[in-house]
Amino acid sequence: MTTETYEDAPGPADKAPQAFPEPAPDAAARHRWRGEGVVLNVFSHGFLIVWALMVAVPLLWAVWSSFKTSGDILSHPWSLPWPLHGGSWTRAWTKAHMGRYFINTVIVVGFSTVGTMLFGSMAAYVLARFEFFGNRFIYFLFVGGMAFPVVMVLVPLFFVTKNLGILNTLPGLILVYIAYSLPFTVFFMTSFFRTLPTSVAEAALVDGASHTRTFFQIMVPMAKPGIISIGIFNVLGQWNQYLLPLVLNQGNTDKWVLTQGLADLAVQQGYKGDWSGLFAGLSIAMLPVLAVYVVFQRQVQAGLTAGAVK
Repeated sequence: MTTETYEDAPGPADKAPQAFPEPAPDAAARHRWRGEGVVLNVFSHGFLIVWALMVAVPLLWAVWSSFKTSGDILSHPWSLPWPLHGGSWTRAWTKAHMGRYFINTVIVVGFSTVGTMLFGSMAAYVLARFEFFGNRFIYFLFVGGMAFPVVMVLVPLFFVTKNLGILNTLPGLILVYIAYSLPFTVFFMTSFFRTLPTSVAEAALVDGASHTRTFFQIMVPMAKPGIISIGIFNVLGQWNQYLLPLVLNQGNTDKWVLTQGLADLAVQQGYKGDWSGLFAGLSIAMLPVLAVYVVFQRQVQAGLTAGAVK
């Protein structure tokens, strides 16, 4: 018998060498890259720390100054409030009527936010999911509404609300807030609805669900992160609105909102120097929106980043 010899088949380790092997970075280059990364990291963290101090320190100073007397604020502005004086909060809530203004603001912002999210989400869903003649034109009309400063529409809004008989009323202010917040809401929610999968909605329509049921039971729960995010932005913007109430709600003081009450409190104190009462009123207007943002900050971040990574 003759024995035949076979050459070994080339294994994985016997691959042909690369014609142009990539040169490994030397130690000096790695050290230089690492040093640049450390410098950039230190600079960015330092900038964030400085920015956080610039934002947080004035807010904290206003809150702890509200627990001092006016004399302590002027003589020791940076000292901690001890002993605590809560009389300034009582004066701001009752004598300066900040409690009444707070309730009015909650009513106006609550109804206007719900109305803005309802109408804005419905309009955005139609613009994002249905193709019809004039779709892009209507969408760009909403987008163009964001380009108009509120100062330019104050005079027309004044005469429109006056002719409708809703000037100097809370319902009139609610309707104006809804119209003012709709453009950005539609713009944001249209982009958000376009990122959602269509298979679930199509399956619901095949099973016999109406468009209304599909929107409220299928699409709205799927769009919850975006709705919460834009809802928080609307609450912040409407809560701090000053020009619209100043022009459209200048009648009976019982219907004023917090921003009007704070401005009136600053003007009325004159030379009395009730700085602790002024800081207490400022804290009453500021702390609720801070609490809302702290509670829903995760939902806001989730809504802003939803659809960015698939």
